[in-house]
Parts: sequence; structure tokens; C-alpha cells
Amino acid sequence: MSLETSTPNVMDQVKQKLRYKHYSPNTERAYSQWIKQYIEFYTPQHPKDLTTKEIDHFLHHLATERGVSKSTQNQALSALVFLYKDVINQPFTELDQFHYSKKPKRLPTVLTKREMRGVLEYLPEPYRTIIGLLYGAGLRLSECLSLRVSDVDLEKKEISVRGEQGDIERITVLPTTLISGITAALENTKTLFDSAMVQDVDYVYLPDKLASQYPNAGKEFEWQYLFPSKTITIDPRSDKRGRLHIHAKSVQRAIRQTVKDAGVLKHVTAPTFRHSFATHLLEHAYDIRVVQELMGHANVNTTMIYTHIVNANGQSVVYSPLDNL
Repeated sequence: MSLETSTPNVMDQVKQKLRYKHYSPNTERAYSQWIKQYIEFYTPQHPKDLTTKEIDHFLHHLATERGVSKSTQNQALSALVFLYKDVINQPFTELDQFHYSKKPKRLPTVLTKREMRGVLEYLPEPYRTIIGLLYGAGLRLSECLSLRVSDVDLEKKEISVRGEQGDIERITVLPTTLISGITAALENTKTLFDSAMVQDVDYVYLPDKLASQYPNAGKEFEWQYLFPSKTITIDPRSDKRGRLHIHAKSVQRAIRQTVKDAGVLKHVTAPTFRHSFATHLLEHAYDIRVVQELMGHANVNTTMIYTHIVNANGQSVVYSPLDNL
């Protein structure tokens, strides 16, 4: 069976099953990419005719020939497990026994307070507020860019962080220092929202669960992205015209340039600011369970990596480290 006849059929099934099971758009793109590469790697064989031996060879190829990271290799394996269990309905018992590659036990990069001040000084808006939220509220970049207007409570100084299904997973602190930046972001969103309404653009992406509950969300300001893109695009899932959030790559480019301008000689990426948030809270003797909750870690062992700096005593969080630079 040729790739031309097998791939579209399998990939259509993959797409349908991912959406039926309510996987996020990011997971859909990642899984689809790996499954397509896997099929192409063994063309003209159909994946149902392959065994765990071929899967192992493909994963080995990714690590040795293409030099992918262990986390990337694990993502590819997760995609293939999904392919065989949920799409082809041919689950291999051996897949459950595969040992996922584990990340090497290395400490995360953490910025000092002086370095944080330097980075924030060189950042233009809205990137200063975005990075401020990564460090000041412990957000992941994806969580920050996915924030909606209704997720920010300026009066309580709280931020609601939503999961892939749109449910609120945790509440974290909104730094006082960022209120002016958040206010400016809200004003920008309102301006773009009003403009979109004039142009009859009334679509905003929501996870499936929320989309069914709020079918008119595109016409409501509270569901707009806090950091919207300036351009109106076509949503690949619905083919509707709407405005997505700022692209992560633009934030990453801003980080690289700003780190260079600030003279910081560390390898700094978006997660660096989140690592710094946790570490600086522990330096101020906050209980590790509190930090775990703010970070959204399912297991405290994940948070334990930050205890290489200080052992924390039990307290409640009453400030953001950004407000104490």
C-alpha cells in the first residue's frame, strides 16, 4: 500500500479521533506531525503491519540520527501509543512496558534578581507584561498567552489559569507591579474587539467544553484573549474568521534579543522565568506545598527540584517576587 493511499486515510482518522477525545490544538499538531513522520519513515508499509520492533527502531533513529531531545522522543512515543490504541485499535501490550526516556537530572537555569531587573528593563510592551507574568505569577508561556479577559481580577490581584478543557485549574498571584501593563493590555484588547465587531468578526477559539457552553463567546469581550494578535486569521478547525493570541515565537524572539541587550550570559528561555519564580519564593521561605500549588505541579516531587537553593518554612503567599525586585 502506497503512502498516497494509506497516509490520508490514517491521518484523517487521527485528526477525527484527536478532536473526538478533545485534545488541544497544540497536542493535535504535535501528534499529527509525529504520526505522519512515522508513516513516511516506513512507507510503503501500513502502520497496522508494523510491530514494536519498528517503533523502537524509529524512536532510536530520532535520538541517534536526528539528535532530538529525550522529551521530544517521549512525545513521539506518546503519539504512536495514541495511533495504535485509539486509531488503529491494535494496542501493543509491549508499548505499556516501554521505558520513557527520562530527562537528565540537571538543575534549571535561574536568574538572579539583578538579572531579572535587567531583562525587564529592556523589554517593550506587551512583552514586558508577558514575561512579568511568567516570573511574577509562575505561568507557563502557553498559559500566559491563553489568558482571557475574564481570567484577570485586578481588584483581588488574582489570575485564573485554565487547563486544556477550559476549566480553571488553579489561581495564582497577580503582581501589583504589572497592573498598569495588564490595564494597557485590556485597553488594547477592547480596541481590537470593537474593531472586529464593526467588521462582523465574532469568532474566538474556545476549548470544546466551553464552546458548547458559550456559543456566542466571540461576541463577548470577557472571552477575548488578553494578548491578542493584531491580525485576523482563519481558524483551521472551524474555518471561521477570528483573532488568535500573540504567537509564542514572537515572545521567544523578544526574549533572545532582550537577554542579549541586557548582557545576561545564561541560556534563557521562557521556562527560565517560571523556574526563577519558584526558586525566589523558596528563597523567601515559602512552603514548598504552596509553591507546588502556584506552579500547578501535580506531584510535589516536581517542585522539589527548586529546593537546591533553600528549604522553605510554611507560610501563605502574600506577594509576588516581581514586586520585590
